[in-house]
Amino acid sequence: MIRRNSHKFAKTLVLLSIAALGLVASTAIPVLAASFNTTGSMNAARVHHTATLLPNGEVLVTGGDNSTGFLASSELYDPATGNWTLTGSMTVARVNHDAVLLQNGQVLVAGGLGQGNGTLTSAELYNPATGTWAATGSMTASRANFLMILLPNGQVLAAGDGGSSNSAELYDPATGTWTPTGNALSQIFGDAVVLLHNGEVYAPSINLYNPAIGTWSTTSSPPVGGGAPIALLPNGDVWTAGTVQGESLYDPSTNQWTTFAPPPCTTFQQDCESAAATLNIGIVLVAGGITEVPRPYPQQPLKETNGLAALFSPSTQTWTKTSSMKQSRVFQTMTLLMNGQVLVAGGETFDKNSKQLVPIASAELYNYRP
Repeated sequence: MIRRNSHKFAKTLVLLSIAALGLVASTAIPVLAASFNTTGSMNAARVHHTATLLPNGEVLVTGGDNSTGFLASSELYDPATGNWTLTGSMTVARVNHDAVLLQNGQVLVAGGLGQGNGTLTSAELYNPATGTWAATGSMTASRANFLMILLPNGQVLAAGDGGSSNSAELYDPATGTWTPTGNALSQIFGDAVVLLHNGEVYAPSINLYNPAIGTWSTTSSPPVGGGAPIALLPNGDVWTAGTVQGESLYDPSTNQWTTFAPPPCTTFQQDCESAAATLNIGIVLVAGGITEVPRPYPQQPLKETNGLAALFSPSTQTWTKTSSMKQSRVFQTMTLLMNGQVLVAGGETFDKNSKQLVPIASAELYNYRP
């Protein structure tokens, strides 16, 4: 499972030798016939939105913001037509919220920031059969930029940025209510999270949640990297993005980390891991980020967006370049579709006229074959 990295802007640019860390050099992995191709654009430009794959293969996008303000609108992407269709609007406009597909096929959306309402406690349910939203029980704490994940028992864990950033609670779909659970042992920021093969939940900042007993424990610390986005790999390891210093793999069975080199598009002046998706052949695709463009002193560098992408092979712990996105962007969502393609939607791009990041509605598909 991949969690989007909706808030990482640019990696720390530390002048540290990769060789000194003993990192594995980037080498080519088996070549894929791959490319990004433009597909239908969303009905609204969006950034800080969510994207959820539905059981019928469509993708539900919710909320976010653009130049008009915070959005309550939602829309559906149909891979069969490449088109987006507006569906019911949420009861509350939200950004930096989170969304989870429940076992009954409905989508739970909770928290976020509301226009003029601050951080939200409210939650609501989307019914794909009717295309409508209905309010459900509110969280016990207001949360934005937090993690939310479906547990094997059908309940939903929400944690982080809730008054104290280590608080956590559980949503029971059967009752529509939230109940506090054990607090994390270290602070949780952001929505990066994976469900491990043993049923426990791993979140950055070395937190492990055990649903069976409702308590948290800590893992060993990553030697480098350890940030978002993150992905659960087919063998049960956890890939975590890093910096120019390197990246790390976590093995839950041994509580050990392995360090390797960053993708070739990560340099002292840019990153290319704004978001990620694990392809159905087990390779991780990363794409998009910020490129710093120097300007004459004393001006600060321009932080432009890029469309660069790379592929990580867990078996060899190496990276290879792949084709670039059609649109440079950052803060986009990336969703693996049932047909094996990856849907990239929204985010922000650098506008050369205003020299600012602006939300976009464009979407594209990453196609590949071995």
